[in-house]
Amino acid sequence: MPGFREVQYYLSGLWLLIRMDPAGFRFLDVSDRGVNRSFWAFVWCLPPMGISWLWWREAFLQRMPPHTDVGALFYFRLGLVEAANWFVPLVLAGLLLMAFKKGDRFSSVIVSINWLGVPLSYINGLLLALVFFVPGAIGIVSMLLLAFMLAQVFALARILRMIFSGNGPLIGAMTLVLFVPVLMLTEYLQRFLGIYPV
Repeated sequence: MPGFREVQYYLSGLWLLIRMDPAGFRFLDVSDRGVNRSFWAFVWCLPPMGISWLWWREAFLQRMPPHTDVGALFYFRLGLVEAANWFVPLVLAGLLLMAFKKGDRFSSVIVSINWLGVPLSYINGLLLALVFFVPGAIGIVSMLLLAFMLAQVFALARILRMIFSGNGPLIGAMTLVLFVPVLMLTEYLQRFLGIYPV
């Protein structure tokens, strides 16, 4: 599993790409080994995921009848939703790149998206922790979450612009493929698995 310094190294590369500095590519390992190691990012994201799961548990129980409880199966299902949200967009991105005949850029997309997920997960976890521990801050946090979502789109679009050398149509399509399915898939799977507050 990549250590903190290695992850920090990759994130430095992503930050340079967001700043439109091509030197950022030197910090990313897009070899087969690098692609495989980038999936360790999922493990790095488990702590903030845990915060979001606790927050979701509270939201779920508030809508359920009194004395309702959840067990390990509830968290297992949340884990399935997280895994699907991680892997399905990458599969769709691969299909899109095949359609655009840009399959050679797939490894760059995988490595960038996987490691970008680490800081985004921690920021999201921090915002949800504010709601969890400071219930009165929900209005401010809601606005911060909206701003955070816009910042995610901006950062992703900048990275994709560097990967695809300013190919506007592909950048737009890829940004949609990486964001919209997650929004749709999350609610569908939560309802299907019975973990959506009704």
